[in-house]
Amino acid sequence: MKLQRMNRRALALGALAVSGALALTACGSDDTGTNGGGTDASATAQAGTVDCGDAKGQLQASGSSAQKNAIDAWVRQYTAACKDVQINYNPTGSGAGITAFTQGQTAFAGSDSALKPEEVEASKKICADGQGIDLPMVGGPIAVGFNVPGVDTLALDAPTLAKIFDNKITKWDDPAIAKLNADADLPDLKIQAFHRSDESGTTDNFTKYLKAAAPKDWKYEPAKSWAAEGGQSAQGSSGVAQQVKQTSGAISYFELSYAADGIKTVDIKTEAAEPVKATIENATAAIGAAKVVGTGKDLALKLDYTPTAENAYPIVLVTYEIVCDTGNKAETLPATKSFLGYMASEQGQGQLADAGYAPMPTEIITKVRETVAGLS
Repeated sequence: MKLQRMNRRALALGALAVSGALALTACGSDDTGTNGGGTDASATAQAGTVDCGDAKGQLQASGSSAQKNAIDAWVRQYTAACKDVQINYNPTGSGAGITAFTQGQTAFAGSDSALKPEEVEASKKICADGQGIDLPMVGGPIAVGFNVPGVDTLALDAPTLAKIFDNKITKWDDPAIAKLNADADLPDLKIQAFHRSDESGTTDNFTKYLKAAAPKDWKYEPAKSWAAEGGQSAQGSSGVAQQVKQTSGAISYFELSYAADGIKTVDIKTEAAEPVKATIENATAAIGAAKVVGTGKDLALKLDYTPTAENAYPIVLVTYEIVCDTGNKAETLPATKSFLGYMASEQGQGQLADAGYAPMPTEIITKVRETVAGLS
């Protein structure tokens, strides 16, 4: 186990030097918020390298639950050094996080989707002489978890997934599933498809994948809110993951770090020779071609949901930290810059693999660091 952790940390640090590699997870949760009240020995040992600046007081933030486990790890390290700062991150979901930010309730928001034009306009009301911008901070795969008794390995392609989540395929022994899993003993069992009940960047990215990879079978436009009829719903990434864990016949989508405690994940059939497993490395391979499409200080990315390379996992997302480029509140600006700067630092990014996430590529995170340093 210790060797595995060392290998994951080495991978994370190595990924920082890989040009064009990039990855992430999703949003909305009924989990409790994060604060800086607790530290551990590891955090204290590494705390000396954190630049606290003039940071002090409470920092309120909310949004994506996909990044919650990464935020938890960052907060432990950061608050071990910056003891005058308390960070409260509430994983309410991307949509709720953006709303709270544009209403001036939080210093920054986490979102698994970049700001829409109308959200940028709304942000101008609270960003004096500025606007909200997208800072890509953490990446990873969206795993598709399943609970089918007697089945340990399952491969699905985009058309089949689209039909499952659109209630067009309703049994696990359906011929379409059987064709992709010739060696599996598929039961005559009803499929229990779960989707997010809250507005979620995970849903947005998952449906972007379905729309891009199976346009004939997924007729709905990608959005944070679930559009298809049928199925069941649960709140947050942790909520749908829990339903998969406890419900026979269940299937759902969530960030890879939630696929714990024995939850099995689907291998995705692409144009590659073999189905691709949901791993950090494979997600990084898929989104290495991501491009910055934001303008000015905005660093919104365009992801590739239909990769053809071997070992390129196609269902991916990036979580953005959304903050004012100028016009941040004076009382929270020092802590905002200090904490976001730590998240984007080599040390902060180096923690991600251990938490089940992928770091941003060098050329992207360098721009993030420069932008954070210039926040005002």
